[in-house]
Amino acid sequence: MIAVHFRRGAPGAEPPCVVPVAEGAAVPSGLAAAAAAARFTGRADAVLDLTGPPRRLLVGLGTAPTPLAHETAGAAAALAAGEATELSVAAEGVAPEDAASLAAGIALGAWHFDALRTRDVPKRLRRLTVRTGQPEAAEAAFARLAPGVAGCLLARELTVEPANRLTTRAFAERLEGLAEEGIDVEIHGRKWLEQHGFGALLAVGGGSDSPPRLVVLRWRGVLPVPPVALVGKGIVFDTGGVSIKPAAGMEAMRADMAGAAACAGAMLALARRGSPAPAVAVLAIAENATGARSYRPGDVIRTASRRTVEVIDTDAEGRLVLADALHHAITRFRPRAVIDLATLTGSVVTALGHHRAGLFGTEAALMAAAAAAGEAVGERLWPLPIGARHREDLASGIADLRQCAPASSGAFGGRLVPDACHAAAFLREFAGEVPWAHLDIAGVDTAEAPHALGPAGPTGFGARLLDRLVAMRFEQET
Repeated sequence: MIAVHFRRGAPGAEPPCVVPVAEGAAVPSGLAAAAAAARFTGRADAVLDLTGPPRRLLVGLGTAPTPLAHETAGAAAALAAGEATELSVAAEGVAPEDAASLAAGIALGAWHFDALRTRDVPKRLRRLTVRTGQPEAAEAAFARLAPGVAGCLLARELTVEPANRLTTRAFAERLEGLAEEGIDVEIHGRKWLEQHGFGALLAVGGGSDSPPRLVVLRWRGVLPVPPVALVGKGIVFDTGGVSIKPAAGMEAMRADMAGAAACAGAMLALARRGSPAPAVAVLAIAENATGARSYRPGDVIRTASRRTVEVIDTDAEGRLVLADALHHAITRFRPRAVIDLATLTGSVVTALGHHRAGLFGTEAALMAAAAAAGEAVGERLWPLPIGARHREDLASGIADLRQCAPASSGAFGGRLVPDACHAAAFLREFAGEVPWAHLDIAGVDTAEAPHALGPAGPTGFGARLLDRLVAMRFEQET
């Protein structure tokens, strides 16, 4: 994350200065004529770059300057800053909480991944100075936001890594580093998974030279209550297995572990802000590759819950690894609630595009809280149904249930149209009686162009949402 400082006094002339302007509010004197000439009104998402000198970046807050509006304005400024290595913010007349939100947005917008570049590395924003009349209060407000930003950036850093670097082993090792934050880390390898019957996770990872892992991250908190459980799909690369994907676009499948990355980011955020709520993350990590040990369509596998599943499509692997992870989270930790995140289906993108993630669940209050948390941080959800017919479509003639509906079943599922509702119906079978929510984040885990809170690439979707959800709903005993 960039270095952020809060200082008194007006910005100097050297670094470019961000000037936030609410829609309809007066533009600071000296800049009003240029703003009028450019028809800049302070509309949300608007940026006016006055090259100067001194350079000024006017950013619009819209008519309702919420904390999120300040974050998106800050991110827009960071994206517009180009190769500036320093920025300042003119926040003398801005409330401390809003000044902190601007800084958080700039930190999110300034993120880039340059670790693998060897030449022509662009200059990047490194330092931000926020000029405010109340630096102590603004700094305290930013300290409350910074853990969520760090969690989001961790999720992005993990998701952007190519699969030849972020193997299942390397992913587990990266997560092991969270022990430095006070998080308990358990890593279970193939032998342990075999001994404990994790047949679904083993089947999905069986075709790869990089064996599967089950990683458990535990934040103990201080409240004498069961933890909230986060469950993440961590497929480091998805070829589709025997039901292999088309070549076009397959390179994007390195991000098929974005759900697990978001859960890890949320755990980092909880630890850094010292959340009183106990929490646990169970991350199912595997590579869905092809090989002599690959599982096949038509196979029947025995999951950790001892339920048997008839495999229809090896490219519907996410629900299988989540089934084992959900079972482990629920039976071992007896959580207050469980929320899973996964880049699960193409059909949720067909339904919702790249604007919202799909939301399914068994408890209306938990789903409403998740949606509210998403609205607060700009990671929006949309509720979708699990109908009785969706479960009926998963009936199997030779096992307890089918993994998905075959294309020939008339259920409009199968290879060409993986169905988000069928996937949710499948997962519900492993959620038991615990309040459960499922977030299908396919379509929002990465962005092909700069978005409201960052550059093109991985978004870190879910990390801040989960952190905010825990803060809103689980940081009291009842």
